[in-house]
Amino acid sequence: MPISPDNDNNNEDAMVFIIIGKAYERDGDDEGIDIHVMLRAPDDDSAVREALNALAEEGFLEADLDQIGTLTDAPIDEPHASAYQGALEGEVAIIRFA
Repeated sequence: MPISPDNDNNNEDAMVFIIIGKAYERDGDDEGIDIHVMLRAPDDDSAVREALNALAEEGFLEADLDQIGTLTDAPIDEPHASAYQGALEGEVAIIRFA
């Protein structure tokens, strides 16, 4: 009888992560921009690394990432629904809240 470990890290498919935080475009920018980043990754360390790389490519100098979690269901409301679909297709979706 095969035993399958009860461990979320052994998921064969990459999970869709949502990372919530604040990103900064300029040095000394005290305000920052509230962001949500959605992407697929095999684990939370990879998700954070990919999110930070994507934010850097978008011109952000710094980011404070406050929360990370996985999505089990597709969001209904925009812009998260489109971002979720993009994440399923391999994109890193950055949602900005001005």
